[in-house]
Amino acid sequence: MSKDTTLFLDEPFRSLWRGQDPFVAVEALRGEVFRELEARRTLRTEVAGQGYFVKIHRGVGWGEIVKNLLSLRLPVLGAANEWRAIARLGELGVATMQSVAYGARGRNPARQHSFIITRELAPTISLEDHCRDWPRHPPAPAFKRALIARVADMARRMHGGGVNHRDFYICHFLLHLDPAPRAEDFRLSLIDLHRAQLRHATPRRWRDKDLAALHFSALDIGLTTRDRLRFLRTYFDAPLRRVLRDEAPLLAHLQREGARLQQRYLRRYAPGAPT
Repeated sequence: MSKDTTLFLDEPFRSLWRGQDPFVAVEALRGEVFRELEARRTLRTEVAGQGYFVKIHRGVGWGEIVKNLLSLRLPVLGAANEWRAIARLGELGVATMQSVAYGARGRNPARQHSFIITRELAPTISLEDHCRDWPRHPPAPAFKRALIARVADMARRMHGGGVNHRDFYICHFLLHLDPAPRAEDFRLSLIDLHRAQLRHATPRRWRDKDLAALHFSALDIGLTTRDRLRFLRTYFDAPLRRVLRDEAPLLAHLQREGARLQQRYLRRYAPGAPT
């Protein structure tokens, strides 16, 4: 293996690809394609009855990198982001995906070929789908409180450990369905980490962006003011009176950003919106 190549293979891919070039083998995988772009491909495949998600990055080119930087956005250059984020969240005690294969080849960030394969989390349902009917069919109060507390704890651990998600919506939390979730016993996993940023400490700006995205994505699931206060108390791990006093700028930011994101969503996806 050359110096500009990083490779990790766990079973079943260690045995499946023995004697092969993993960068050729991963391109040959077939299954349900979820995203197909020139620079990135995402699909679900099966090996021996087990589902896996495969993300292949082929280099975005210098034009795309420069365009992102001029727009003050950090480009996603390859699979390394997700690989490192999964490992960091594991260290922080935040349930997430399990990596079973990762590879990166090439030093040129515009042309690097990389991939990551994670074990499918199933059976699961996203919190977006699970909570969709809450306004009409409220959940058991104990389960709702437990779920809010778990999301807040996962967010606190993630941000406290220097990770910000950048797509921190409830659709990226997966509730495990086997065994059936109960207030006192359920599993929740955070996914879709390819845009995550890792630092020694999460800057307040990026923390607030994550929290605003989470707030926006939960606007229509019937949460009460008490539910939102319960989240804040758990997230900041402090008495509520102190949180309301010390975090007043954040609370105002959440209201503004929630309204802004909702208006943007309506302009883009409401019936009759231009396509």
